[in-house]
Amino acid sequence: MPEPAPGLRTSDDTFVEHTVSPHPHADATRDRPTGSFGVAILGLGTYLPDEVVTNDDLAATLDTSDEWIRARTGIEQRHRAATGEATSDIAVEAARRALDDAGLVASDVKMVLLATSTPDYKIAACAPMVAAKLGIDAPAMDLNAACSGFVYGLQAATGMVTAGTAPILLIGAETMTRIVDPSDRSVSILFGDGGGAVVLGPDENAELGPFDLGSDGADPSGLYIEAGGSAVPVDAEMIDDRRHFLTMRGREIYRFAIANMSASSQRVLDQADLTVDDVDLFVGHQANIRILNGVAAQLGVPADRCHTTVNLHGNTSSASIPLCLGDARDHGRLPDGTRVLLTAFGAGLTWGSTLLTWRNP
Repeated sequence: MPEPAPGLRTSDDTFVEHTVSPHPHADATRDRPTGSFGVAILGLGTYLPDEVVTNDDLAATLDTSDEWIRARTGIEQRHRAATGEATSDIAVEAARRALDDAGLVASDVKMVLLATSTPDYKIAACAPMVAAKLGIDAPAMDLNAACSGFVYGLQAATGMVTAGTAPILLIGAETMTRIVDPSDRSVSILFGDGGGAVVLGPDENAELGPFDLGSDGADPSGLYIEAGGSAVPVDAEMIDDRRHFLTMRGREIYRFAIANMSASSQRVLDQADLTVDDVDLFVGHQANIRILNGVAAQLGVPADRCHTTVNLHGNTSSASIPLCLGDARDHGRLPDGTRVLLTAFGAGLTWGSTLLTWRNP
């Protein structure tokens, strides 16, 4: 008997546990959506650092409370990387589990894609280090679309698979707690660390896509780290002013996220000649329960077809969607033929959505 799902949207926008039930309308014999590709997730793996940071832990040093954080974000806890544990380490653990799940070994992998905003170093790329730690002798590259990175990575991997490069190892991994100011209540309560990985390969019976990706870089300052790049190099003054940490204009980003995730999701449905009634499960980027509620409400997705883990993980950026998929599978919510709508937004600003029909071996 599966445990209760970690949290689902309710009609009054509260955040509660919800008993899992299978999707009786998930049908593996349905016609392939227009614009989808014969690319399947062959394996899925997730990893979370051991340390759990609760809201009460944060309240010990910040002017906040468990009640305040839950009410505004839906977050109850998040995981934090151990001292000496880098993004590449998190990525490796998630990737190993995905390869095991797919029944593959390192020598089978033809490409490694790592979606991350928090690489081990500014230079060099993190993905080659991940590949080396896994013993993979294949091309490897980073992909940074912030919290949209995993969805962007799915389209990039799909293109590679259809061009004949497969299997692809796609990882979303982050150490977000390393880039937030621990004294900034508006940001530090939101983020956690973790990783998720999938192995993608060709399958004529699979369905991945269509995709809708977008960006608007006219003003990235709504969600960014000002200092540390070529535009504003780090110096002592920048560090004293704490401008090397992530900052966010919350209300502005909240409106942007709901508007663009909703519109992008609808464009994907329109491209596929489907409606929201054809979606069995909705998995959005796990940034904030209010954002997820807002997107679901605009699309008309019922609460019992939403899966959320923001209460357990906080915002893990590019790792949030694969972590949520892993949790959904663990709770019996991904029977064969389940059609999943994925959508995300991120710094940049970026957004992206796609459809995935889950296939079990």
